[in-house]
Amino acid sequence: MTRCWPCNAGVSQVGQTLRVGGWVKTGREAGAGAFCFLEVNDGSMFDSLQVMVSKEVGGLKTLVPTGTSVLVEGHLEATPEGTKQAVELKATKIVHVGPSDAATYPIAKKKTTYEFLREKMHLRPRSNTISAVARIRNALAFATHRFFQENGFLYVHTPIITASDCEGAGEMFQARVTTLLGKMKEHEGAPAVSPAELEAAKAQVAAHGEEVKAAKADKSLAAASKAAVDKLLKAKEELAKLEEGSRIVGGIKRLPDGTPDYKEDFFSKPAFLTVSGQLQGEFYACALSNIYTFGPTFRAEYSFTARHLAEFWMIEPEMAFCDLKDDMQCAEDYVRYCCKFLLENCKPDLEFINKMVDNTALARLEQVASTPFKRISYTEAIDLLLGVVAEGKKSFEFKVEWGIDLSTEHERYLTEEIFKQPVIVYNYPKEIKAFYMRLNDDNKTVAAMDVLVPKVGELIGGSQREDRLDVLERRLGESGMDLAAYEGYLDLRRYGTVPHSGFGLGFERLILFATGLDNIREVIPFPRWPGNAAY
Repeated sequence: MTRCWPCNAGVSQVGQTLRVGGWVKTGREAGAGAFCFLEVNDGSMFDSLQVMVSKEVGGLKTLVPTGTSVLVEGHLEATPEGTKQAVELKATKIVHVGPSDAATYPIAKKKTTYEFLREKMHLRPRSNTISAVARIRNALAFATHRFFQENGFLYVHTPIITASDCEGAGEMFQARVTTLLGKMKEHEGAPAVSPAELEAAKAQVAAHGEEVKAAKADKSLAAASKAAVDKLLKAKEELAKLEEGSRIVGGIKRLPDGTPDYKEDFFSKPAFLTVSGQLQGEFYACALSNIYTFGPTFRAEYSFTARHLAEFWMIEPEMAFCDLKDDMQCAEDYVRYCCKFLLENCKPDLEFINKMVDNTALARLEQVASTPFKRISYTEAIDLLLGVVAEGKKSFEFKVEWGIDLSTEHERYLTEEIFKQPVIVYNYPKEIKAFYMRLNDDNKTVAAMDVLVPKVGELIGGSQREDRLDVLERRLGESGMDLAAYEGYLDLRRYGTVPHSGFGLGFERLILFATGLDNIREVIPFPRWPGNAAY
């Protein structure tokens, strides 16, 4: 199918016969019903193409309702100078019409709330804002791959299903690939075993055991001894069945402590939806040097805030022979690359966002693309925040003191008020960071860094990884982690350990930063949060 793009993009095709497909954004009859104008958009770019259809070509009333799909053939003509569109398609044939009932079509021409659009998840990509966000998201994904590929990184697919808790945060989803739920039907109708039945069976086993002892003590009772042994074996068999039955609770077989028995499950162990691809990414970086992952991750935080999702996408590079300074530089280069790419490739969408969503969006992207990031230590950041509090310039909801995990209000104040640009904060207290971050010589801080940006706060979190076996083992122990579960991770330090670093970027937060939207649910196609998993 040949397509004609609107505005100046179609000028080179003036005079040609083209076939164009899309959905009617707006339509109106004119010339006392002699013809109509359709604003047709196929979603590939923000701008639409104006199509003029005469009544001899098609039924105008069927074509003009918003939401109608059309496939139109016609001649592309230049419009008079000074008109909004540079070109216009004059239809000669209507190849296809997908009617839309204007009375019930929910995506109205007027501005619609984001809350309402979330209720119409299947149709919201047709709205101007969500379609613009989708194209910006696509551009940022493309820019991500291009940046890392151009800089010698290998793209590694890390698993979605995992048995590891990378963060040690206890916020993992138990993977619903488990087959235990499917086996519940096998236990339907099975009689429940009461404690009294279980105790009675145990007493019977004990009684038969005494009979066997008595029979074996008297050699003249050999026949009786054999009979007593048979009764004991049968009683033990019956007890074993009752004990197994008693461990079936809610249709799932349990261990004596009440937890599910995973031996019969698909993986024969608890399996989870991943919170991060970092651990597996490190395995590959310690063999292939520079790698990155880009995939979905999951958190079971029961949060309804505008910043949290249960399912979101993460970009996680890992770099061998790389220290914290290299890590910070890579993160800065990546963010600035993405901003430049958007400005060069998504200008119409960004101009719409700047006009209708956040009038500082373009300026913010231009500033970040052109300005090196400020770098300060965590201690310096705390001192600055304490200073503005002491001077009465700002009072924060969350108290500022050394040792706290900076909250969003602190992060945004640093970027929006003090420095008015992105800031990288590094060397955080070890108590507030994960076990795998390299312990600094002061034994108080770790070689961690966060990239903070205006509008969002923390955009990237990263660190130099702990590459010393003894220190890592000690940190795991201090964090209450099971060393056996991290044998593979520890092996990297046993066999050819190497200084290495990495970071993680929540992709949706990058889109929030670029668009200025307030709610993260608007920047992912199908948001998941507690109580909501539409489509």
